[in-house]
Amino acid sequence: MTRYALNLPDALKRDAALLAKEQGISLNQFILWSVAEKVGAHLQAEGDDSNFPSVTYRRGASGVLSPVLRGMGIRVQTIVIASENISPTEIAEDYDLTVAQVQEALNFYRAHQAEIDAVIQASRNGIGAEE
Repeated sequence: MTRYALNLPDALKRDAALLAKEQGISLNQFILWSVAEKVGAHLQAEGDDSNFPSVTYRRGASGVLSPVLRGMGIRVQTIVIASENISPTEIAEDYDLTVAQVQEALNFYRAHQAEIDAVIQASRNGIGAEE
């Protein structure tokens, strides 16, 4: 990993720090995810599915695109796996999401099931598991 000194305006740093704290992550991780999401949006091989405006693709460290909830970085597959054991309402509470976000992620899964099932199966087999 490369180090990069970053100068942020005070107000932007303060707002970013608050958002990071709300999500329970470090400011460094928040900035990393934010930059990764923005760069991924510009580099993605396929466009977002306009039927699911809350879902976008983010390119992970391995270069593989993964569908995530826009602005949250929570992978759709994470929500799908959680839904095997708990309700959408409980998922929303556990991940600080709205029930509508959880439902959209699950609806996205149904529309892209083969793609996401393959990723889940690979993760369960220890192949290409990436957070």
